[in-house]
Amino acid sequence: MEQQHKRRVRYKGTHPRKFEEKYKEHNPEKYADTIEKVISKGSTPAGMHRSIMVDEILDFLQIQPGQKGLDATLGYGGHTRRMLERLQGQGHICALDVDPIEIVKTRERLEHAGYGSQILTVLQENFADIDRIAAEHGPFDFILADLGVSSMQIDDPDRGFSYKVEGPLDLRLNPEKGVSAADRLKGLTQDELAGMLVENADEPFAAEIAAEVIRTLRRREPIQTTTQFKAVIERALSNLPDNSEKKDLVKKTCQRTFQALRIDVNSEFEVLEAFLDKLPGALAPCGRVAILTFHSGEDRMVKKAFRQGKKQGVYSGISDEVLRPSAEECRQNGRARSTKMRWAVRNA
Repeated sequence: MEQQHKRRVRYKGTHPRKFEEKYKEHNPEKYADTIEKVISKGSTPAGMHRSIMVDEILDFLQIQPGQKGLDATLGYGGHTRRMLERLQGQGHICALDVDPIEIVKTRERLEHAGYGSQILTVLQENFADIDRIAAEHGPFDFILADLGVSSMQIDDPDRGFSYKVEGPLDLRLNPEKGVSAADRLKGLTQDELAGMLVENADEPFAAEIAAEVIRTLRRREPIQTTTQFKAVIERALSNLPDNSEKKDLVKKTCQRTFQALRIDVNSEFEVLEAFLDKLPGALAPCGRVAILTFHSGEDRMVKKAFRQGKKQGVYSGISDEVLRPSAEECRQNGRARSTKMRWAVRNA
């Protein structure tokens, strides 16, 4: 039977509105001009991720041909590719990601760029298991961990990471494991939810949001989608004065609440704690590590671990202050604004 040709989805108007219609931005290698226009406006094209603080990271890591490295958070592969370039065909990088969807795309993207298994090993692993990975592939001369959620995950409505678009309230980095955010909400008490919002996001309206979530669930109203959860947050803030500041306040509260729930669903603080505890053993003598954080809680954990390591003689040097993206990078990429970078050097 002859296979019928299937045309791509057409959209109304001059610009695609739905994520699935953005065929150009899903294949940036084919439509470089379109992608360049989107980036020039300070936006990140749907389905893409723009690596942050690349020059600062490379300046610190001082990668040399022949070294072994680890990208603990592969994502779109932007950092990995720039680190591979520094190896000049000599050495090896091991790259990890828990996301079964994006890891396939990134592996293919890097293979197409000429980085195959001879110089790059891609593993669907959690960086909390860095000790086991280092035992097989390390120790590493350089390690990078970018703790931010990739833009292509945020932009895909099916992943449920954004309150801005309709999608299932999932928030899992690996949707094949664990429970969704919607199911997680059902298993929390009001006090537990309020505590989680404070701990994970310093949310000032934690008590009001937790109370409204419980009231909604008791009325047997569903909180299964991103927009349903957003509506709950908006109801929790309904008693705030209607003024010019309210819209921005609701927006920031939604951002913090979704972030807090995502951190909880993926056990992100527990994973980071395990990674930091095992990190020195994964580094070669004089090995270097750079970590990008996007949350004050993450930064506090990294700062504490590095300072303890320096005090114990594990690290010969650490960053005394955080490094931040340049004003120009923040202007070109708004998602870079909250980034903090810290580094450490293993003793000899």
